[in-house]
Amino acid sequence: MTERFDVVVIGGGIVGLATARRLLEQRPGLRIAILEKEAELATHQSGHNSGVLHAGLYYQPGSLKARLCREGKAEIEAFAEAHDIPFERCGKLVVALDESELERLAALHERAVANGVPGLEEIGPERIRELEPHAAGIRGLWSPGTGIIDFRRVALAMATDLRQQEVAILTGCEVRGLDERPGEIVVRTSGDEVRADLVVACAGLQADRVAALGGSRDGPRIVPFRGDYYTLTADARGLVRGLIYPVPDPRFPFLGVHFTKRIDGAVWAGPNAVLAFAREGYRRRDIRPLELLATVTDRGFLRLAGKYLRTGLGEMWRDWWKPAFVRELQRYVPEIRSDQLRFGPSGVRAQALGRDGTLVDDFVLGGSARILHVRNAPSPAATSSLAIGSMLATSALERLDAV
Repeated sequence: MTERFDVVVIGGGIVGLATARRLLEQRPGLRIAILEKEAELATHQSGHNSGVLHAGLYYQPGSLKARLCREGKAEIEAFAEAHDIPFERCGKLVVALDESELERLAALHERAVANGVPGLEEIGPERIRELEPHAAGIRGLWSPGTGIIDFRRVALAMATDLRQQEVAILTGCEVRGLDERPGEIVVRTSGDEVRADLVVACAGLQADRVAALGGSRDGPRIVPFRGDYYTLTADARGLVRGLIYPVPDPRFPFLGVHFTKRIDGAVWAGPNAVLAFAREGYRRRDIRPLELLATVTDRGFLRLAGKYLRTGLGEMWRDWWKPAFVRELQRYVPEIRSDQLRFGPSGVRAQALGRDGTLVDDFVLGGSARILHVRNAPSPAATSSLAIGSMLATSALERLDAV
């Protein structure tokens, strides 16, 4: 049986759920369906991230990331308080290990100030030792408001609220076609067809594929990068009080390894960043040959790989050779030992890549009159999810009123 809705949201991750929530807040009574191809909600990026509530240190001032991260963090914290979901503002310490990093640390401080990050301190060795007694560093930037939370728990609480408002959440429902017809969109799925006045696609790792189903093939393509973590054994957790991060190097696309306290008390160390051999491949042995072939033959990826070949090989070496990974971690926490690290877990980041080989830095939204796509939503998308949802909902309702 074909069902009819005002809006169909593709993707049951935190961004899709937040968008449905904001749609109902802006227009109560809207008939909404959420289509999720997995048997459960929030199982990919929403359930495989580090759990950091970002304060907005890194992002280009004036960008969507900078604005929506700041707004979204406050909204997630308010949602968590209202739903008895624990979170903690444990703080983030960005440490410069030597004088070569001081200029970049100062630039990061300037950017964070421009982004309105509250409570920042630029600190010296004594204050570093006070905050993180086991951390290395000659100077640091302290962000006391950066926090931690379980984003999957947040997403599932959103889903509970949505079900109570009669939103249809259909799991095990893979989207296989988007047919724009007069007066409607027909969404062909692995089950029945679903008809809607408007579609909002929040498809994460499948974002470019879903966009192509609707005829949008010109935007950036998704390249999956796997990040592997080690977890600290119980006796080593005391080496890290909160979040210990490196100074980002603008020459390279990722942050580098760091230490992350989790809301359950665990401590993660990592991640590296290596090409995933499957879009949803969380293990080293997960390979989908056709997906891998499509990635490594893409012109944009070939340009990216040529630019960062040495860096990429180093990341792969650390991924497979634990002593190399440990040595990198010991630069920031010298006391950590190999026997205090257990391999796992991992996540896969959906990173949009332009045809010229550049990694798309900001959130990217786009689409046609009846289809709105989220083309790029990497970190801090979970932190920003409710703010992203507000923007998507406003745009969706404007389109809905116009068609």
